[in-house]
Amino acid sequence: MTGQGLPFELFLGLRYLRARGSRTNLSLFVWTGIGGVFLGVSALIVVLAVMTGFQDGIKERIIAVNPHILILEVGGRGLADFRAVAERVRGVPGVKAAAPFVLQQALFTTAGGATGGLVRGVDLSDPIVRADLEGRLKMGKLGDLDGPAAATGIILGRELARALGVVPGDAVTVISPRGALTAVGMVPKMRRFTVAGLFEAGMYEYDASLAYVALPAAQEFAGLEDRVTGVEVKLHDPFAAKAVGRAIAAGLGFPFWIRDWMEMNRNLFAALQLEKLALFIIVTIIVLVAAFAIIGHLVLLVAEKRKEIGIVKAMGAPAGSIAAVFLWVGMLIGVVGTAAGSCLGLALIWVQNTYKIIRLAGEVYQIDHLPMKLTWLDFALVVGATLLIAFLATLSPARRAAALDPADVLRYE
Repeated sequence: MTGQGLPFELFLGLRYLRARGSRTNLSLFVWTGIGGVFLGVSALIVVLAVMTGFQDGIKERIIAVNPHILILEVGGRGLADFRAVAERVRGVPGVKAAAPFVLQQALFTTAGGATGGLVRGVDLSDPIVRADLEGRLKMGKLGDLDGPAAATGIILGRELARALGVVPGDAVTVISPRGALTAVGMVPKMRRFTVAGLFEAGMYEYDASLAYVALPAAQEFAGLEDRVTGVEVKLHDPFAAKAVGRAIAAGLGFPFWIRDWMEMNRNLFAALQLEKLALFIIVTIIVLVAAFAIIGHLVLLVAEKRKEIGIVKAMGAPAGSIAAVFLWVGMLIGVVGTAAGSCLGLALIWVQNTYKIIRLAGEVYQIDHLPMKLTWLDFALVVGATLLIAFLATLSPARRAAALDPADVLRYE
């Protein structure tokens, strides 16, 4: 211990970090190392926060708009006994709601244009289905979809309505690719609907292609009679979809086909995870550059302090203490740079999440602003990787300093 209450190795390391006179070049290496670690840590934190926030933002919107589990019948002819199936599924632990649905590709046409999309028939007698749709409704009334005008009412996504140039009260002609058989052959099936309202899911892909109608109207339009496309299931915990899906499959058996939202979007999430890993590796190169600056500083410091090292070792300091001095020097550079970079990265995350400065094109990125979310695991990974690199950078110079022979050093000094 020194008179200041610090360990001898730390005290000497702090003295070596202060540049005086001819050691200005050494100070440059110190600031280069600190700056490199600072930039690397802040960049890593922001990159991981952006990727995690982007991925979670897409997950939240997918979970909000899509069913967590789909129950379909093998063969694609539609599900006939859907009421009994839905009742059985509601009894499975973890299931919040189960309701029939119809999904049909269609062409939407108006005087203002035409665009393809999907017509989704939903059971508005289910309170959870109704509440979900009401929560996304931006214009119009949901009552117009299941009241006296249920057979002709339709709710369009906001971007779909914009592309067609319609507002609530306007008419839309919907054309089914499944033609109707007539005396002159197959002709497209067309229905004229009145826009009852507009919804916004928050993802451009859905807002620009999806429309809702009452379940009976969708059944008639798709030619399914008393059948449906399948049963959609909402869970209390969407991330338990795998386990709940297995329980449903075990209970229903053949010929039912169970798909969960993770499986249906696995390619998207796998691509996002791979991109996150690739960016982490690329940005870590900045920290590696800083590690070379730390190595350069320590090598020059050992060369300059050869005489002092020899004197201290001649006075009885063990080789381990000499190595510890230079380990402290390198680690102090890493710790200061890591702390400063962490503060900057966290500050940037707070500013973006609070003020939403960076906006995104919804039609390209599916969300309208850049979300940032840093998990404790990602933060620990950044800090741990950076300090490990700084520690490894100090090992070789510290071992060289500890290996100096005081007799040889003092003979030539």
